Amino acid sequence: MNDKDLVRNQVKDSLSQLSKPLYEDFSCKIAGRLFEDEDFKKAKVIGITISKQPEVDTYQIIRKAWELGKQVVVPKCHPKEKRLTFRTLMDFSQLESVYYGLLEPIEALTTEVSADQIDLLIVPGLAITLDGYRLGFGGGYYDRYLPNYFGKTLSLAFKEQIIPQFPVEEHDIPVAKIITNDTTINIK
Repeated sequence: MNDKDLVRNQVKDSLSQLSKPLYEDFSCKIAGRLFEDEDFKKAKVIGITISKQPEVDTYQIIRKAWELGKQVVVPKCHPKEKRLTFRTLMDFSQLESVYYGLLEPIEALTTEVSADQIDLLIVPGLAITLDGYRLGFGGGYYDRYLPNYFGKTLSLAFKEQIIPQFPVEEHDIPVAKIITNDTTINIK
């Protein structure tokens, strides 16, 4: 097992200790902070994942974005090419369960949106450092997407996901901001 796998396992273990009430409370506080954030307020098109516990709940964020008239785009993985695209999401019925129980947009019901059309990309991560480097779930999809994305980036994280450091590689690109249940950390 390498250092990154060790960190992933430690964070997963820490997150598994969060009770359902705390998970809901922290997710709600993070969403509230996000809604007050200028990057979120100004963004017309928001890229965001469909969360799966123990990730910060994104369903309430997506609903709020729709309420505010924002366009929501969600990731679609293309495992053969190991790449990521984003597709419009206008309601949750446009999702289907794919590998590992992840929910992704149904291609026949959604439209692809290019990276240059996304104003704010909410980048998922299992662990994240205070300088914005994130450790994903191991697929490397965002590592391949981010070099061609030039809009605003941020990550949402429970305080249990903030770690001092992990081995950063040359291709790792930090996010510009982290929003936790306690604070907003501006990096760039």
